[in-house]
Amino acid sequence: MNAIEVHHVSKSYGRVKALDDVSFTVDKGEVFGLIGPDGAGKTSLFRILCTLLLPDEGTAAVDGFDTVSQMKDIRRRVGYMPGRFSLYQDLTVRENLEFFATLFGTTVDEGYDSIKAIYSQIERFGNRKAGALSGGMKQKLALSCALVHSPSVLFLDEPTTGVDPVSRKELWDMLGMLKERNITIVASTPYLDEVRRCERIAFLDHGKVRGIDTPAVILEEFKDIFNPPGIVKSVAVSQQQAQQENVIEVQHLVKAFGSFRAVDDISFSVKRGEIFGFLGANGAGKTTAMHMLTGLNQPTSGTGTVVGYDIRTEHEQIKKHIGYMSQKFSLYEDLTVAENIRLFAGIYGMKDDVIARKTDDLLERLQFTEHKNDLVSSLPLGWKQKLAFSVSIFHEPGVVFLDEPTGGVDPATRRQFWELIYDAAARGITVFVTTHYMDEAEYCDRISIMVDGKISALGTPDELKRRFRQPDMDHVFTYLARQAKRGD
Repeated sequence: MNAIEVHHVSKSYGRVKALDDVSFTVDKGEVFGLIGPDGAGKTSLFRILCTLLLPDEGTAAVDGFDTVSQMKDIRRRVGYMPGRFSLYQDLTVRENLEFFATLFGTTVDEGYDSIKAIYSQIERFGNRKAGALSGGMKQKLALSCALVHSPSVLFLDEPTTGVDPVSRKELWDMLGMLKERNITIVASTPYLDEVRRCERIAFLDHGKVRGIDTPAVILEEFKDIFNPPGIVKSVAVSQQQAQQENVIEVQHLVKAFGSFRAVDDISFSVKRGEIFGFLGANGAGKTTAMHMLTGLNQPTSGTGTVVGYDIRTEHEQIKKHIGYMSQKFSLYEDLTVAENIRLFAGIYGMKDDVIARKTDDLLERLQFTEHKNDLVSSLPLGWKQKLAFSVSIFHEPGVVFLDEPTGGVDPATRRQFWELIYDAAARGITVFVTTHYMDEAEYCDRISIMVDGKISALGTPDELKRRFRQPDMDHVFTYLARQAKRGD
């Protein structure tokens, strides 16, 4: 018997068809992947299979039970782990686990054998609030909560987005252990290394299934989407930048919370027009360091300047002369494209006539002129991403800080985004970027890798690969991150 059967399922939200005649089956005990760009319909499909959403047309069954007429039977048999972990941030590790056990009519003690291999890794932090956990620990807790009632089918909707490469590998190793217990696993992911760990995958695009086969077959058949050609950066530009001034200078920077040093004596500099990758595992200290550089937090000790302004005493000036873009793109969904541009330009103190002129130029460059009055909420993900980045550098800042700007985005869209980054760097804007995609690390001029609050490595991608005798940046990152000694 198949663990999952989906027959001609369709689902619409108003005029938007999220799922369009979707059909597939999953074998019992199979690791099955759902891949596709943002908006492809993956989350709608997960919610239908978990009985959280009704299909408009078609039928679906999990473990032989119909998702509409036999909801209660399915809910006792499935575990669901959405991308944001679904944890209660103000409850402790133990309280979260007990809450989810109660929801399923069981107890932690009764379900302990089902979660022992995973939960034992974080059990000593039982009294710590979930909001204070690192990404890797949240991941383990969320998986434990999804497994506490011993489900036969596990649904994972992009569970590793925003999680560092080492923690991602650990999660997929755990999934391998669950497969050995004959648990059926259906997972969506934007990471190609995770896609390759599935036995079969379905490629969803605009609500339709474009192919179902092994990862090797699908990734080759649609290589223009999943494996676009790399970007080659001009050597002449890099050499020119090497002779220019520093726009970020940091000396012996420390940020302590009580006796804990989140950032522990780091020093580095970044040149004008340089693309500087700032990497580290979850909890390594990179977000804390970035907050000090952007004027959001004050250092405990040490010195630093950003675009010539002191991070201790001139943080308000720093905020006016930098750009910032987070993973969530920082746009207002209920404003139009033009209104978003005008709002952020005004925040940065630009004059109305300059805003009007530059807005027309930007819309033309992005080919958005016909869409200037469209609500941002109606735009495809790739368009939002391009707009958010363009807005963040609209005032021509000396530095733009990009905090995991491509999390959960498909490879083709990520490549387009990096072309925008290269254009900005060529205009002399310094790009300071954090990312968990190690192929993006290869695109940076230089990279620093933080471990336990310190910078463990600093250099060009080629220099780091040679120094640590590793074939690529993914292996370099993993090698260094696994040397971390301080607890999560």
